[in-house]
Amino acid sequence: MTDIQHFDQNHRRSRAVVYGGLVFLAGQVANDPTGDIRKQAREALAKVDDMLAQAGTDKSRVLNATIWLRDMQDYDDFNEVWDAWVVQGQTPARCCGKVSLADDRQRVEVMIVAAARA
Repeated sequence: MTDIQHFDQNHRRSRAVVYGGLVFLAGQVANDPTGDIRKQAREALAKVDDMLAQAGTDKSRVLNATIWLRDMQDYDDFNEVWDAWVVQGQTPARCCGKVSLADDRQRVEVMIVAAARA
């Protein structure tokens, strides 16, 4: 039986869970919710990088990404940051939608599923 690993866990959530060769990340948002979409996207993706590293993998192994934007007018600017971050030739399956985020100052939240390292 495979052990389940939890990272940065509290009573409500884990920021990452590893199970069955997969890494599931909770939604990652910017630390500074006052920045523009580019700044918030860079911060959220840096947190993705950090959580993937803690789980023993990296962005080259991302399988799926779910992107939540507060406003679809941010789509092109978010994609500019995303395209610079994602590993070309290994782009994940991805969806992007508009939602009301928990903090209305947040412009983006990123959820990731990645393959763990063997």
